[in-house]
Amino acid sequence: MNLVISPFNNYDLPFFGADFVTLPNGHLIALDLQPALKDGYAVAGLVTLGWEDMCAYVAAAEAENVPIILQAGPSCREHTPLPILGKMFRYLGENSSMPVVAHLDHGYTFEECKIALDCGFTSIMFDGSRKPLQENIDETAKIADLAHSVGVSCEGEIGFVGYSGGETSDGTKPEEAARFATETNIDAMAISVGNIHLQQNKEGGLDEDRIKSIEMVSDVPLVIHGGSGVPVNQRIKLARNSKICKFNIGTELRMAFGNALRLSVNQDTKRFDRIQILKDTHDPLVQATRKVLSTLKR
Repeated sequence: MNLVISPFNNYDLPFFGADFVTLPNGHLIALDLQPALKDGYAVAGLVTLGWEDMCAYVAAAEAENVPIILQAGPSCREHTPLPILGKMFRYLGENSSMPVVAHLDHGYTFEECKIALDCGFTSIMFDGSRKPLQENIDETAKIADLAHSVGVSCEGEIGFVGYSGGETSDGTKPEEAARFATETNIDAMAISVGNIHLQQNKEGGLDEDRIKSIEMVSDVPLVIHGGSGVPVNQRIKLARNSKICKFNIGTELRMAFGNALRLSVNQDTKRFDRIQILKDTHDPLVQATRKVLSTLKR
């Protein structure tokens, strides 16, 4: 299969069956989670908001000697257009010593996913989880076909992962997960098993019985959104002993960035150069990210 990252670039490289596929001129890669499933580890999908956290995430990956997935979610895309994000991700991947995936997180429309592919993203996630089951299946399958036609992986979501202080979750039903995985031909499946977006604490945890029920009916690698709210010990356990191969982490790293930024500003209230202020966030965010990455390694 040819790996085609955008209509303007054709790379004659394998895709499926490999862990990470390195592109020419660096380490921007496509993603296949099957090796993680086989070998008992998980990959971090790190939610980005800007250049500073992107750079810190890549530095942490290099320090931990692991690949990472840089994710552009809805709030990131509100601030920075997809064509710019694609160039930022590609630059970091092409200049990193470790593999980097450029991932669209929570794409809500076919057009949005298509734009991401045109902008050089190497992985996309279509979120039809708010839609009726058959509509979610049909739309996800269409987008998965589009992604696969250009050698890019596709993640879908079945069940609905809610938001802390907002929409409530609708847990994934194993029988629906089985249909969804089979009929969409997705490469990774996001599930709702007690995880919540934007959770600032790690109370509660995931429903391991529900996870096992889903694992019994599908071999598709599983994804946990809202990974910041998962207790660290459970994250470690599931990364090594379940079909969960990707944890999305955003809130706990945004908190680390915010705390470092607040400290920097308050230390010298007369300082106004934002470049100097933002530099102070780099090392604390790298350390926080390294802690996250270390829990998912083999």
